[in-house]
Amino acid sequence: MPDSPFRFRLERIRALREQREQAARAELASALGAEAQREAHLLATEAKLIAANEEHREALQESTVDVAELNARQQFVERVEQERQLREQALAHASGEVAARGRQLQDAAREHRMLERLKERRRAEHRLADSRRESKLLDEIAGERFHRNAA
Repeated sequence: MPDSPFRFRLERIRALREQREQAARAELASALGAEAQREAHLLATEAKLIAANEEHREALQESTVDVAELNARQQFVERVEQERQLREQALAHASGEVAARGRQLQDAAREHRMLERLKERRRAEHRLADSRRESKLLDEIAGERFHRNAA
C-alpha cells in the first residue's frame, strides 16, 4: 500500500507568513539604508558646521573685517546649526523606524517559524500514521498466510 501524500492544511497561511517575513526583512533593509544615509548627511553637516565656525573665528581675529561680513558669517553658522538639528531629528526618526521594522521582522519570523514547526509536527504524525497503517496491513497479510498454511 503506497503512502498517502502529506497535505498541510495551513500551507497557504504558512506561505503568506513566509512572504510577510520576507517583506519585513526587505523593509528593515530599506530602513537601515535610510538610517545610514541620514547618518552620513548628519556627519557631513557637522563637518560643514565645524568648518563654518572655524572660518567665523578666523574672521573675528582679523582686524580688517567689516560688520556685514561678520553678520553674514554668523547667519550662515546659525543656518548650518539649524540644518544639523533637523538632520539629528531625521536620524532619530530613522532609528525609530529601524527599531519598529526590526520588531515587525521578529514578529513575522516568529509566526513563520511557528507554522513551520507545526507543519513538521504534522508531517511526523502523518508518517507515523502511515507507518502504523502499513504495519497493520503487513500483520493482516502475515496472519492470513499463517491461517492458510495452518489449514
